[in-house]
Amino acid sequence: MNHKDQNSKAILQQLILFLLVLLFVYTATSKLIDFAGFERQLQQQHFNTSIVSLLKWSIPFLEICTATLLTFGRTRRVGLILSALLMATFTSYVGLALAGVFSKMPCSCGGVLKNMGWKLHFWFNLLFLSLSIIGLTINQHIKKE
Repeated sequence: MNHKDQNSKAILQQLILFLLVLLFVYTATSKLIDFAGFERQLQQQHFNTSIVSLLKWSIPFLEICTATLLTFGRTRRVGLILSALLMATFTSYVGLALAGVFSKMPCSCGGVLKNMGWKLHFWFNLLFLSLSIIGLTINQHIKKE
């Protein structure tokens, strides 16, 4: 592989990492700033109270951990895997909401994301799921080189 291709991959990887870190830091911070609102939205979901108690702390924690893992070369692969898993979970939930599986569809997302319509939110999540997978693929290629 030539130097130009390596450089292009490295730049694309850095862009993807920046966008993912920005997303996870933003959403975690938004949830923590309005923690009472986030908890209220979770309580409106189709989860029992023990699940809500777990999710209200674990979601922002996992988002912050993911952003941190993505920041360092040694932990980047784990961060990309966690990012893909989180985005697959969030995307699946929105997809189920769009399919009408739930009788009510509150959004427990942070910041401006909670103002998106469900279809836009689905495509937004799918984009970031794709970025996570592309980032993981690029990371593998860079490690091999």
